[in-house]
Amino acid sequence: MGCGRVGSTLAKSLSKRGHDVAVIDSEPSAFRRLGSSFDGMTVTGLGFDRDTLRAARIDEAYAFAAVSSGDNSNILAARVARETFGVEHVVARIYDPGRAEVYQRLGIPTVATVRWTSDQMLQRLLPQGAVPAMTDPSGRVVVAEVPLARTWVGRRISEVESLTGSRVAFVTRLGEGMVPGADTVFQDGDLVHVVAALADLGRIEKTFDQPPPAH
Repeated sequence: MGCGRVGSTLAKSLSKRGHDVAVIDSEPSAFRRLGSSFDGMTVTGLGFDRDTLRAARIDEAYAFAAVSSGDNSNILAARVARETFGVEHVVARIYDPGRAEVYQRLGIPTVATVRWTSDQMLQRLLPQGAVPAMTDPSGRVVVAEVPLARTWVGRRISEVESLTGSRVAFVTRLGEGMVPGADTVFQDGDLVHVVAALADLGRIEKTFDQPPPAH
């Protein structure tokens, strides 16, 4: 739902990957953003209206994305898609980060655009400070990029996991993600992403920021 810049880009990307895509928007002129090569379905109407959703073949949908410019419309459409039509994979775009956290805890995955951008900037600007990249619906478990002191270079990932009780989910090295093994060692420039309880994130951050214990 929503054929603005995000919606049209998402629709074209999915279509190019071979997926059948239906796009809903209340303004017929919005579909021009899809271009002449888009071979999916376009439906004019409100994305939270049940008849409109049926016209877009919501009953056959594997996933539903609500990416219009209105928070209320997006969250309402996402709830209808999930609760009325049983679509398992649903996500809503939310501008208000406060609302996003509430709906996330209700089990509706959200993307808060302003919050995401600012968090990504903070991760790159602050000398230390873990910022969660993903939070589970309960708000208790996070995947977060945690800055690692350069003194850890050459030490095994298993060491920091043992000290912090966290799990290193993946490492971004030279721009590419990798799933580390027990013998993987940190290299200069690695971006480390951990899975941990939110309550433990501060303690983990402090451990990462300090030199490792001597062998």
